[in-house]
Amino acid sequence: MKITNALPQGYLLHQYRIARTLGGGGFSIVYLAHDTRNANPVVIKEYLPGKQATRRADESVESLSAETATTFNTGMKRFLDEANALAKVHHPNIVRVIDFFRENNTVYMVMNYEEGKDLRWYIKRHHGRMSEKFIRTVFPQLLQGLRELHKHRLLHLDIKPANVYLRPGGSPLLLDFGAAQSAFVGERHSGPHTLTRGFAPIEQHTRGHIGPWTDLYAIGATMWACMCGKAPPPANKRAEKDSYKPAVRQFARHYSPQLLEAVDWCLQMDQMSRPQKVDDLLDFLNKAPAAAPATEMDSLMARWGLRLPWNRK
Repeated sequence: MKITNALPQGYLLHQYRIARTLGGGGFSIVYLAHDTRNANPVVIKEYLPGKQATRRADESVESLSAETATTFNTGMKRFLDEANALAKVHHPNIVRVIDFFRENNTVYMVMNYEEGKDLRWYIKRHHGRMSEKFIRTVFPQLLQGLRELHKHRLLHLDIKPANVYLRPGGSPLLLDFGAAQSAFVGERHSGPHTLTRGFAPIEQHTRGHIGPWTDLYAIGATMWACMCGKAPPPANKRAEKDSYKPAVRQFARHYSPQLLEAVDWCLQMDQMSRPQKVDDLLDFLNKAPAAAPATEMDSLMARWGLRLPWNRK
């Protein structure tokens, strides 16, 4: 698929030579490139919001009109600020930002290139039904990376299977910070209006108060997708008429009550009823689950309403 406005193959951007276009979204274009100093492959993200700017013949970027110029320039500054913040986050489960700079009247973020496939590929291949062992291997590592991101006062705001990359051996990497927003505590969502239906909580649809609980809803939705192969119902539709069926009822035969309770906890519509920080969810997942024979499942189901984390005192 050809991406409109992409830089051409072979283009030299600082010391990075563009090899090919990897993809593009509403606000950016992503390239595979090579560092001419050492031939190492890198991934470069270019800020180019298609509804606000376009590529000129000399490869520079310009606003579409005087009306879009202010929005474009504000977004470019935010992109650069966030690249600067992300470059300070060093964690094995967060993609490493190694360089960022201005060029062509826009800004660029350079990241390490990693071998592997995204979680979406695995979910499609297995039609959901990822094993509990798989989920419990991938998500605690992912949450540890997310905790480090939150420590730097950054939210991801677009966690979904396509943005979780699995390297050889299964170690996860959180990718694509195009929607990332800094200084998040108690603020309203004022950054680029990027969200993915089913994975974004209601506060992203309504530009409400965002925080760690916003990313944790998306974590729960991503675990849900691992179980059934698709996202849960979109939050804006749930706000009108909630058709969400709790994981503890839908997937009881395939996963432990503890794991299912964690998913349902994250997917609460009320943001105050979700885990408020990553450690809340990690602590819950790390507790030794009570073993229960299958013959006791019906009685357990009857008790789950009293045991759910958001009802505990």
